[in-house]
Amino acid sequence: MAQEHDPLTRLAAALLAATLLGGCSLLGPPQPQSPARVAVPPAAPGASAPLAITPSPAAEAPAQQAPAPTRQYLLGPAVRSLVTQAHAQVAHGDLPGASASLDRALRIEPTNPLLWIELGRLRLAENDAHQAEGCGRKALALASGDKSARAQAGRVLADALRAQQRNQEAHDLESQPWMN
Repeated sequence: MAQEHDPLTRLAAALLAATLLGGCSLLGPPQPQSPARVAVPPAAPGASAPLAITPSPAAEAPAQQAPAPTRQYLLGPAVRSLVTQAHAQVAHGDLPGASASLDRALRIEPTNPLLWIELGRLRLAENDAHQAEGCGRKALALASGDKSARAQAGRVLADALRAQQRNQEAHDLESQPWMN
């Protein structure tokens, strides 16, 4: 008489077998090792010389730094619509409505520095320089690789610092090469 198994047990057994037979590895493919040459220095007569391992010529070449990747941040369609709505709300004097629209946009794309720049500008319009400073710093941290976004974030941050009478800090920030 054949022993019956419930469907869940059969599924678990099939998954286990597929994993074992498929050679599934969580470690990924093996990383190539740089080849090494073994050099044997000349030994003094009667002395045993230790072996020295020297790297191959390929490993001796200095590592060249690749240029920093460039990136351009864009707004997705839904977020673009919310930012447009926020701009219209600001134009009509509805700063709380604009803030709510930008908050919704940030829930969709929280790591987009362009949204943090927009929120920083709104906070400046609301005369909340401390919040604007935080938004500018957040945007600056997220904008790596996008020169334009980085410069815009720097301008928001500098304006927020000036609004707090921290003019020297704003000047120092604006004198950074990436701000031009």
